[in-house]
This record gives sequence, C-alpha cells and structure tokens, in this order.
Amino acid sequence: MRDFSWNVFAKTGDVDAYLLYKQAGMTDELEELTADTAPIAEQSAD
Repeated sequence: MRDFSWNVFAKTGDVDAYLLYKQAGMTDELEELTADTAPIAEQSAD
C-alpha cells in the first residue's frame, strides 16, 4: 500500500496520496515497535 500511494503521489502530485503514504509509514513503525516489546503481564488485585 505504501509503494502504491507513493507512486500515485509521484506521478500526480496528489496530496491525499502523500498523506496516505505517510499514514502507512506510521502504521508500519507502530507495528515494528509493538512487535519488539514483550506484552505486559496482567496483575491481579487479589
């Protein structure tokens, strides 16, 4: 999706395609960050 939106932006200059490209990049970075961190174990209040 990121490559497609960049290609559309590069060919047309469409701002919406650029914003989609940036959003896809942020999503990729967030997924990498969450994959690198271990899940937090839930603690019971008992």
